[in-house]
Amino acid sequence: MGNTTQASAGTLESNDILVVIAPGNGGEATVSVESIVMKQFGPAIIATIQASLAEHGLGGVTVTAQDKGALDCTIKARMEAAILRYKELHS
Repeated sequence: MGNTTQASAGTLESNDILVVIAPGNGGEATVSVESIVMKQFGPAIIATIQASLAEHGLGGVTVTAQDKGALDCTIKARMEAAILRYKELHS
């Protein structure tokens, strides 16, 4: 039984990303990423996550992502699912 105030999407399988969104302390969103390709694509992964949050008007949350080499389209899809689940929990 998990924390019902956070929402997640994705897996830890190869070429996927696990995204968890939890309530933050207000203000700007905090993004934490662990990735097998952090040196090459870390800034791009963070930018994609932040763009998804901005697109949905979601701020003041904490996003934790564990990336296993996901493509940009996969990151966007996982963020979309996690954001919608988060909003459903907090509506």
